[in-house]
Amino acid sequence: MRMYLLALNPTDSVTEGFLPAAARLGLDVTILTDQPPAHRDVPPQTEVLECDVHDFRAVIHRIATHHRPDAVFTNSDHLQTQAALAADYFGLPGKDWRAALRAKNKGEMRRHLAAAGLDAVRSMELAAGQDPSAFTAAELPYPVVLKPREGVASEDVILARDAEELVALAKEIQARRPQVALLAEEFLAGELYTLETLGDGRVRHVLGGFHTTMSAPPIFIEERLDFVAAPPEPVVAQVSAQLDALGVGLGACHTEFVVHEGRARLIEVNYRVIGDQCDLLLAQILDIDLFAHILRAHLGEPLPADLGARRDGAGRVDYALADRAGTLTAAPTATDRTVDGVRLSYRPLRALGERHPHHGTNRDYLGVLRVTGTDRGAVDRLADDFVAAERWEITP
Repeated sequence: MRMYLLALNPTDSVTEGFLPAAARLGLDVTILTDQPPAHRDVPPQTEVLECDVHDFRAVIHRIATHHRPDAVFTNSDHLQTQAALAADYFGLPGKDWRAALRAKNKGEMRRHLAAAGLDAVRSMELAAGQDPSAFTAAELPYPVVLKPREGVASEDVILARDAEELVALAKEIQARRPQVALLAEEFLAGELYTLETLGDGRVRHVLGGFHTTMSAPPIFIEERLDFVAAPPEPVVAQVSAQLDALGVGLGACHTEFVVHEGRARLIEVNYRVIGDQCDLLLAQILDIDLFAHILRAHLGEPLPADLGARRDGAGRVDYALADRAGTLTAAPTATDRTVDGVRLSYRPLRALGERHPHHGTNRDYLGVLRVTGTDRGAVDRLADDFVAAERWEITP
């Protein structure tokens, strides 16, 4: 059986998760990408073909003129709609392309949820190239969050305190990214959480979630995520109702939301498995073949009624962040250790000697720490001890 995997840059989810899972399932994998050189380190049995993966017509043509497909899959935020359209064209299991579009386009997500009577968030969109002064005519409840309408990874997500600041920030983003549509929406107060789900189009399993620690405004960077094995049922019900309204059903979904006074309000829906190595932690904590389950769903196989997931796991992910521009001159190397049943894994994301600007986004990550076990206190102690003992230095 052949699976076509649409990709941009290689990610840990693909290299450590989906490609090994595809091999276990006996799948022949063809990667379609607009960046073939970036995939030179994939397993030798994995085929890599150049394709304009942002264009669903190019994707369909590349597949139609190659081997017959049994599945079309992607874990990229940017390519979900294209993969869904290609799967539908070839009569294969796939996500509803409309749901994929609603999840990616935050303005459309807001409109759809409001029309369904589930939540109304005051917001305004700014088309690419539109004068940001248009924001001043909108009755927005300041402070507001300005973000790319179809953005990811906290890129250019920033809090604006008033209309003057909103216009100035929008102009700055447009100067760097003139083709990006922007969205300004009311700031949603509350504690930030995620819900991780996996479905086959008939049933949707709740895998758990994370409690997210964010950087201080005006920017929004995830600094730490603590695993929550059993999110409160009323919260799960509220989030699930909104996912149902959006049409989310097949495969993995990573949903970010805030909870304030018992009310769950969506921040964004990423219609793929959680990234930045949280997916690797999730598979380890639950002790299931998570990536194989996701691929089986895209092959049209029903998920088991019980995934057999463990429910006694504890874990957290910490990110070492650059706080300035400069050259990384000191940082820990890759580390794996087990202490009293608690497993720790640290992976550097930036090499010593590399010089980078300060982005104010996830691109400032220097390394990622994953710690898992069954004792929350022991997990926290080992993680805290590692962070306190190691040092990351940036020389201006």
